[in-house]
Amino acid sequence: MTAEGLDDDGFIAREGSLSRVPEEFTPVVDAARALIAETFGDDRLHSAYLYGSIPRGTAIPAVSDLDLLLALHREPTRADRADADALEASLDASFGQIDGVGVLLFGTGTLLSDLERHDLGWFVACLCTPLLGDDLAAALPRYRPTPLLARETNGDLGLALPRWREQYAADATDARRRRLSRAVARRLVRSGLTLVMPRWGGWTSDLTRSAEVFARYYPERAAQMYLAAATARTPTADPAVLGTLIDDLAPWLAAEYTAVHGHKTPRP
Repeated sequence: MTAEGLDDDGFIAREGSLSRVPEEFTPVVDAARALIAETFGDDRLHSAYLYGSIPRGTAIPAVSDLDLLLALHREPTRADRADADALEASLDASFGQIDGVGVLLFGTGTLLSDLERHDLGWFVACLCTPLLGDDLAAALPRYRPTPLLARETNGDLGLALPRWREQYAADATDARRRRLSRAVARRLVRSGLTLVMPRWGGWTSDLTRSAEVFARYYPERAAQMYLAAATARTPTADPAVLGTLIDDLAPWLAAEYTAVHGHKTPRP
């Protein structure tokens, strides 16, 4: 694999592996595998995946969260979501190594659809590590860091701004604002990287590296992107930081993204 996250043929290399899971998180992953199988069973579950810092080997005990994606044979129902919520709560309460659990639910029809080929499909094929079942990546193409991929992954950033502003303006606790700061900061860093990804010609999920790459092309916004990368790793309830990210960096980035790559294909 090259330094730019590509394989020898120039395609984005799958970044995670069960062999990279840090020893401290092995019991968490083992428990997640067992609980997913027990909760959803073969009748509902096609496959399950890890993503994020744990399969990349960069997770920090008591700071990092556990990220999971479950591919179901059919589209998720409210009952499926309720079971996923219970699974999140159980794992989060059982392990001090993790600070939160997130479970994404999708039907295989959605993940393999033409509409999601360069968004959720790419996500599964390149950013997700198989945990249970048959790997859907076998039915997906290989991906290069193209403008199409940039558009379809984060070309809808502007749609998130009203929701972030509403949450920021709400009378929230410090804990809720820290969660918001992490979610906003992660999205901004990822979007900053994919904005310049075709020009750079590579891929990385490392937040600091992403900010560094972005800064090469937009030095006037480098300080704000480094702030976003730091906040994504160490969330804060500081109103000044949230204000900078939500009211300044985010709207500028959304506008620049649209100008460079256009809008993401609308979803139903």
